[in-house]
Amino acid sequence: MSESVNYKNIFLTFLKAGTILLGGGYIILPILQDELVSKRNWITSEELTDYYAISQSLPGLIAINISILVGYKLKGKTGAIAAVLGITFSAFWAIVILASVLTKLTMNPYIQSAFWGIGVAVVVLIISAVREMWDKAIKDFNSFILYLIVLFVMLFTKISPAYLIIASVFLGIVYKSIERHFNNKGGI
Repeated sequence: MSESVNYKNIFLTFLKAGTILLGGGYIILPILQDELVSKRNWITSEELTDYYAISQSLPGLIAINISILVGYKLKGKTGAIAAVLGITFSAFWAIVILASVLTKLTMNPYIQSAFWGIGVAVVVLIISAVREMWDKAIKDFNSFILYLIVLFVMLFTKISPAYLIIASVFLGIVYKSIERHFNNKGGI
């Protein structure tokens, strides 16, 4: 059964996600998958994946972009504000506190070791997010070919990932339009 969707619950859910969000927007997907889809049933896994993809192509931080999209879907503009306040609350206060003791902290070998451990955990979370997105995005041979083309271009050229996303959107629209056209005509 899903938890009631109100501003307080939106804020608290995104506060929880923002508090454990160490390492940036790439690891937010598995955290929000657990909180929004599995535990609360506020959105579907497909919606979250779509919001994540959109958030990556928008300017700004992925965590804030995805919070805006989910909050807006749940409760409009005020829901978006509640989600953004929740996702940024812990980070804001952590930065304020850390800024006051940053020099001493960075020299401490225990803190350096902790950040090393956090870095390893972030890599695992990113791999988990990639696996989740792979299952939802790569559904047939043609999407796999598009993936290989975009990967090749990204690895071996200096073309901005934003342009590759825009080109992939365009190719997806053209391909699916052609596919629908031929399917309506009785086959390819």
